[in-house]
Amino acid sequence: MKVGVIGLGDIAQKAYLPVLAVLPGVELHLQTRTPATLTRVGGRLHLPPAQLHADLDALLGAGLDAAFVHAPTAVHPEIVTRLLEAGVPTYVDKPLAYELADSERLVTLAEERGTSLAVGFNRRHAPGYAQCAEHPRELILMQKNRTGLPEDPRTMILDDFIHVVDTLRFLVPGPVDDVTVRARVRDGLLHHVVLQLAGDGFTALGVMNRLSGSAEEILEVSGQDTKRQVVNLAEVIDHKGQPTVRRRGDWVPVARQRGIEQAVLVFLEAVRAGEVLSARDALETHELCERVVRAVHERSA
Repeated sequence: MKVGVIGLGDIAQKAYLPVLAVLPGVELHLQTRTPATLTRVGGRLHLPPAQLHADLDALLGAGLDAAFVHAPTAVHPEIVTRLLEAGVPTYVDKPLAYELADSERLVTLAEERGTSLAVGFNRRHAPGYAQCAEHPRELILMQKNRTGLPEDPRTMILDDFIHVVDTLRFLVPGPVDDVTVRARVRDGLLHHVVLQLAGDGFTALGVMNRLSGSAEEILEVSGQDTKRQVVNLAEVIDHKGQPTVRRRGDWVPVARQRGIEQAVLVFLEAVRAGEVLSARDALETHELCERVVRAVHERSA
């Protein structure tokens, strides 16, 4: 199976290539416009020159069976369009695009072409978070905080807060009938945002504070007098009387802990089986993010 990787930045090098490079039956083809990076990463993986490509035309000429897109968000629409038009099953980092219209167009194109399109919401596959889907979830609280990083609202919400939005959507136990957004914007920069989703018998809160003094990610689900807490995707604490702590094993790879390895395997197994994956559910997360962006701009106007 020939698998292309487009964009060789941190996320590709730290998370995806370590998984892809050791999969049996996978012939990696890399593409980036930065020659030094292409040579360095290709050399580290011991790939021959024929599997290193300076442009997308050359990569497509290799006859790909699947592709992973890790290029900057701004160029996702152009790259993903080319791949889908060539009939290449495509896995792309979130978000599909900064603008909802572009995301809608890509999902529609994939459906028209009958080609798989998957979006990298790896937290759905992270063991700690997947286990939360088995827990009572009357109240869900997810915080994903940073330090010293206020940012343009659309960029922050689509590049980062989207993980919180998608995780809440993944975990809510029923239809959402109420959406509330609160935010603090100063000088055009988003300091913090709070999203509340509510339905029959449950409330889900997503919080991102870019001036929190700490980089952390904490998920809590509770109900029926029990609580499960996941700290930084690595530590699971069950509360029912005395807390019980389960930590990531010393030899568990970070990519597996964060659900990236599992997401890659699910995508490639579908490609091998000829199963067409739809990004329609992922588009619903993008639609909710657009709703958050608009609410933030209304509050800051």
